[in-house]
Amino acid sequence: MAESMKGMKRTHRCGELSAANVGETVTVMGWVQKQRNKGGIIFVDLRDRAGILQVIFEESDCGAEAFAKAERLRSEFVVAVTGRVEKRAAAANENLSTGEIEVRAAELRILSEAQTPPFPIEEDSKTKEELRLKYRYLDLRSPKLQRNLMLRSRITTTIRTYLTGEGFMEIETPMLTKSTPEGARDYLVPSRVHPGNFYALPQSPQIFKQLLMCSGCDRYFQMARCFRDEDLRADRQPEFTQVDMELSFVDVEEVIDTTEKMVQRVCKEAIGLDVSLPIKRITWQEAMDRFGSDKPDTRFGMELTDVSGVVKGCGFGVFTSALENGGSVRGINAKGQADMPRKKIDALVEFAKGYGAKGLAYLSVQEDGSYKSSFAKFMTEEELSALVEAMGGEKGDLLLFAADKNDIVYDVLGALRIEVAKQLDMIDNSKFNFLWVTEFPLLEWSEEENRFVAKHHPFTMPMEEDLPLLDSEPGKVRAKAYDIVLNGVELGGGSVRIFQPDVQEKMFEVLGFTKESAYERFGFLINAFKYGVPPHAGLAIGLDRFVMLLVKAESIREVIAFPKVKDASCLMSEAPNVVDEVQLEELQIAIKPC
Repeated sequence: MAESMKGMKRTHRCGELSAANVGETVTVMGWVQKQRNKGGIIFVDLRDRAGILQVIFEESDCGAEAFAKAERLRSEFVVAVTGRVEKRAAAANENLSTGEIEVRAAELRILSEAQTPPFPIEEDSKTKEELRLKYRYLDLRSPKLQRNLMLRSRITTTIRTYLTGEGFMEIETPMLTKSTPEGARDYLVPSRVHPGNFYALPQSPQIFKQLLMCSGCDRYFQMARCFRDEDLRADRQPEFTQVDMELSFVDVEEVIDTTEKMVQRVCKEAIGLDVSLPIKRITWQEAMDRFGSDKPDTRFGMELTDVSGVVKGCGFGVFTSALENGGSVRGINAKGQADMPRKKIDALVEFAKGYGAKGLAYLSVQEDGSYKSSFAKFMTEEELSALVEAMGGEKGDLLLFAADKNDIVYDVLGALRIEVAKQLDMIDNSKFNFLWVTEFPLLEWSEEENRFVAKHHPFTMPMEEDLPLLDSEPGKVRAKAYDIVLNGVELGGGSVRIFQPDVQEKMFEVLGFTKESAYERFGFLINAFKYGVPPHAGLAIGLDRFVMLLVKAESIREVIAFPKVKDASCLMSEAPNVVDEVQLEELQIAIKPC
């Protein structure tokens, strides 16, 4: 039977006690990790979020009743113990922060009994993730997830302290907004009061934070909850949190400087990591040319090399046809991998096809200086030698090539570079390599919609020197946009916003919006700009991703209390689910069978 806490008050968390507390009488409360009955003495490992503490029960100290209760203890029972802190009689347990001490119990209360859990609550559980997510409330008791959540809490506190000290105000923006179908799919919420109309959950607070700049709030931030109905990956969830900020009377430099100092403070206080400032910057074009990615992992080399000029006019049709169609031929050098088995090379070819490649050409430089290649018979010895030289090839190297449109070549080699590095264990996981990527393209062509779409959003400011190109060559216009990248993951990004009405009108025109359609979607922002809008810029950092990277987790699910799985469902609560017919009738919604 469960007992009451009445008259008993916790004095310490389990993991907070140390040798400095020897001789004190303390009261601790938590979950039983393990009970070991050695006859006349019972050892209990008691666990709470601060750690594990060994408690000893002997009848001569705690009495017959408490000793009998201690004999009944099982894993996950919730108990309260009062006793005296002592030095361990046996050797210290170096695996525990409390390994030098133990508590000799004088009183025990069983606050709650527990059934045998479906899996053990332990540091590195081997239980399948699906089962752990079904019983997430048990999984969250594990020391690892407890540490992750505590670190996340400390990080958000550090961010709030830093930004408040820099003159930012924390302001909440609406969760029920208007759908503006640019970007990912919205989550829609039906309105009961306005039948047939829907709210959208915010993909970001973009428009509202720009309105706050119009309102004179000057510097805003928010731990913003955002929602996107998109396919999930390891670093994505349908609902997530971003550190959202917007600043008035600034340009690129001020936003980057503020963000860098915040990141530096967080890394130091969270994990003791010293981040050197300023963080290195490269343009988007340089990132694509060198790494095939706008979020490059710079912890290793194996950069892309453009060999288009070297193979121009060669006898290999795959290369020459790619060049004739306006594409390029580029490669990566897997140093020392000339003897890679053909089976592994074939697997890399299939991997490349998954990113749009029609195939993958390879050439290995043998130790005797000869070449093994999938295309050697189509090229002369001189052409092959020139190609190897251009790639920095040496004896023992494996050269891998993609030939196609530039965007496909970048995608293929960017992904292949990471895959090969993982296979060859080239990535130093102890490193935290930050990088700014700047000057993104303002627009990208959508084959599906047969028009230009905004690479970020319609309110991103073009580079001033590129403004004339909006009429003649919009695809070449660069944006005042910037992303901060950590170890090959986009940590966050932002841009300087358009504040001049004529530039915004031109942007809408290039995107294919009529004045009427622009007003229909963004009228309240356009109208606000008529009453005096300051130059402004902003950025958002993915909080979940940031914490995930700092704790070196494989997925953001490990740093979110109650995450969804890949089909956007919750295995614990079984959401989404059907609702009562009465609710649907109130909303005037009927479910149409597919």
